[in-house]
Amino acid sequence: MKSTSYTVALDSTERWLELKAWGPHGIEDGPSVFTNAGSVHFITDVDAAPVEYAPLGLRPFSGADVSVRGGSWWRFESASSDDDLRVTFVDEVAGLRAVLCYRPVPETDVLTRWVEFENTGSSTLEFDRLGSAGVCVPTVSGARLTYLTGQWSQEFTRRTVDLPAGGFRMESRFGVPGHAHVPWLAVQDSSGGPAFGVSLEWPGSWSIEADVEPSGLTRVRAGRLPSPGPVLLQPGTSLVTPAVALASSVDGLAGLASVWHDYDRVLAGSRWRRPRPVLYNSWEATGFDVRSEHQLELAKRAADLGVELFVVDDGWFTGRDDDTGGLGDWTPAEEAFGEFVDSVRELGLEFGLWVEPEAVSPKSRLYAEHPDWVYRIEGRPQTLIRNQLLLDLGLPEVVAFVKSTLDALLTAYPISYLKWDMNRPPTERGRPGSPDADLDAEHVAGYLAVLDHLRAAHPHVTIEACAGGGGRTDLATVARTDVVWPSDNTGPLDRLAIQDGFLLMHAPHLMSSWVTDSPGVFDPRPRSLRFRFVTAMAGVLGIGADLSKWAPEQHAEAASLVAVYKSIRDVVHHGVARVLADATQYTSEDGDTVVVLAWNTGELTGAPLVPGRSSRVRLDVCPSSSYVDEKGTRYSGAHLKYAGLPFDWTADHDADVVVLHRSE
Repeated sequence: MKSTSYTVALDSTERWLELKAWGPHGIEDGPSVFTNAGSVHFITDVDAAPVEYAPLGLRPFSGADVSVRGGSWWRFESASSDDDLRVTFVDEVAGLRAVLCYRPVPETDVLTRWVEFENTGSSTLEFDRLGSAGVCVPTVSGARLTYLTGQWSQEFTRRTVDLPAGGFRMESRFGVPGHAHVPWLAVQDSSGGPAFGVSLEWPGSWSIEADVEPSGLTRVRAGRLPSPGPVLLQPGTSLVTPAVALASSVDGLAGLASVWHDYDRVLAGSRWRRPRPVLYNSWEATGFDVRSEHQLELAKRAADLGVELFVVDDGWFTGRDDDTGGLGDWTPAEEAFGEFVDSVRELGLEFGLWVEPEAVSPKSRLYAEHPDWVYRIEGRPQTLIRNQLLLDLGLPEVVAFVKSTLDALLTAYPISYLKWDMNRPPTERGRPGSPDADLDAEHVAGYLAVLDHLRAAHPHVTIEACAGGGGRTDLATVARTDVVWPSDNTGPLDRLAIQDGFLLMHAPHLMSSWVTDSPGVFDPRPRSLRFRFVTAMAGVLGIGADLSKWAPEQHAEAASLVAVYKSIRDVVHHGVARVLADATQYTSEDGDTVVVLAWNTGELTGAPLVPGRSSRVRLDVCPSSSYVDEKGTRYSGAHLKYAGLPFDWTADHDADVVVLHRSE
């Protein structure tokens, strides 16, 4: 890893693997911070140890990582370390082989871990718990946990809790990561300091737990939730747990966020450098009333602003007059849809489309032909959410249908952007005739298979991930998509809190953010058009307002701000991001350009009409360098870092973009 060491070793009895050191290079040279000084009483040795992964039989009291019915006690068999470290344990009685896998991610401070299980016996194994990893965090006294929580329209709310003893748990049983929590956790000492992160690469049901054990050891366990029941492993078969990504930084939460941003960029590969276009989405302007002449008028107005992509959202397909029909019948409602797409492209705009491939309407042709393709329990009524049902992506024929449907759309029309939505979790999750199916894992496998197919068959298409807002933002999803929709709440003040949490977990090039006229769901105070634009510039800029209702001066201001965004887009998407108090800072890869997006979220001071001081934002810059803004004002790095960049807010000037250039 770039600057991190993660050192493990077998215990003296060779029954488990222990963590010896985790932190900056060189931390492994000395006595392990995890070593217990006293003797063990009333628990087993492994319960007190900094164990990496253990079955319930070995670790019965302090929290096991895997639980097999009938119990499991294993011993070390072998280890290999080519590109990955692979440590094998076996339980001859249960007939279980477990391979603990470790993979350092080059040029990052991230290590990924997973476990490969094989049933070597003659009986079916039943897993009640199927964790991906247990990891000990080198805290001195207690733990400070930072996590991201909320609900629909309030995703990614940053919370912190001090845990001197006892346990903490987050989970989702929604079949997706969900809005209430995300599968991400940061751990620090109770006084702050270096930060250690855990993020699960899994778009299904999951859990993350943290325990401060009696010895003072802080241990985190993460993995998928077996759903709807135990996971069965037949003789001679194998299964692989989802990967868990581990990250660390000596620079606290800000440094940890940068590590996660680096990892997002590695996951994207060459797609990271692909420019994310400024988009216009017509949903808030037209809803389900999608008519080509109205859409084209909006497209013309958007093009005049400098928008680069026009996206038609829900309502474009047959039977979709409202949310009670149409899903599954992915045929354009208008016969001249292709001509409309061509007209949009003639304006110099790329064209994008919204889809919800996992959903089906009970009134659709698809459901009439294939009622057996949805999750259901015989004899039980089906629960509608948003008037729709959920397709069983664990069925090969459903996966084939989704692939062929999307292929047909992307082949028939010059579509360069696809917004994949998912607006309901599974209920009555059953598959008649397959009572033991691992439905959650099979759905995840189908979902990821479709995304992998799209990436291979249509590499030019930009894919946006959405699930009723930010309901599916895990690492497995972002590895296969280009942009994430963090929330359906586009109110600017609410969005600032959402974006603050999102940027702890993910990089700016993934964060879709729109300018709309909608008030916040929780903080509806109005803000200027400039404020809304500067807020949305923090990630991938989009516009979702009804442009036909904007006055000419609003159009002119918007066009100017779109041009400003385009001038800073490369730094925002490819630089180093830092979330500050009422601002976000982006520093170019070479360190020569600093972009500051700042907002006034509180009361005005009255300056300059009465005596008062400017608001200040302290920047993360080199104190020995000098910087000059676009007005020619010169600042020392020390001034910007310790005194701060000044802003004079007024009722008409509540947000700003400042670009600083380093001048030696």
